[in-house]
Amino acid sequence: MDIIVLIPVLFLSIILHEVAHGYVAYRMGDDTAYLSGRLTLNPVSHVDLIGTLAVPAVCWLFGWPLFGWAKPVPVNPTRLPSPRKDMGKVAFAGPACNLILATLCAALLKLTVVFQAHLGQHTVMALLHILRYGLFVNIFLAVFNLIPIPPLDGGRVLTALLPIRAAMRYDYFVGRYGMWIVFALILTGVVKYFIFPPTFVIANVLAKIFGL
Repeated sequence: MDIIVLIPVLFLSIILHEVAHGYVAYRMGDDTAYLSGRLTLNPVSHVDLIGTLAVPAVCWLFGWPLFGWAKPVPVNPTRLPSPRKDMGKVAFAGPACNLILATLCAALLKLTVVFQAHLGQHTVMALLHILRYGLFVNIFLAVFNLIPIPPLDGGRVLTALLPIRAAMRYDYFVGRYGMWIVFALILTGVVKYFIFPPTFVIANVLAKIFGL
């Protein structure tokens, strides 16, 4: 039942993350994602045969930490007013979207608690379960994607903030091995030291804001 209920929450969070990339690029003048049909909530448009299906299946079969990704949204930097800086904004849009979704889940959790007397017990329990998952999974996605290693969003944000020479060196020395570094961090479990502390800090901040 958890899989039936929670997997759609995870998929929606990932899809909105990708749509946010394309939407921000679209607002800044690049309609590549729009013309590619990627500004949609249709999950089929965001499925990557390797990242969405093959890699998670292999991880599950071998008992490795579950990992995967959606099809990256196409962006043409040359169509942006300031390609390097604007790519940083496009990259940050995904994690920002997840943080907004986490905040929305926290607000809905508060409303569920406030109005629980007007809802059935089973409805309240289901909503609490789904919204808590939505809260944590969106914070998790935001924090993970902000790790400053290309091709993660954090890597693009960092190269947009660095001086041009430093950005080129970073992208050359780290970017060329970025995916392998990310895989190593996940498979060794080291990634949890990057993700768990800020995830719980953000969750606690939202809990205090909404009185949860």
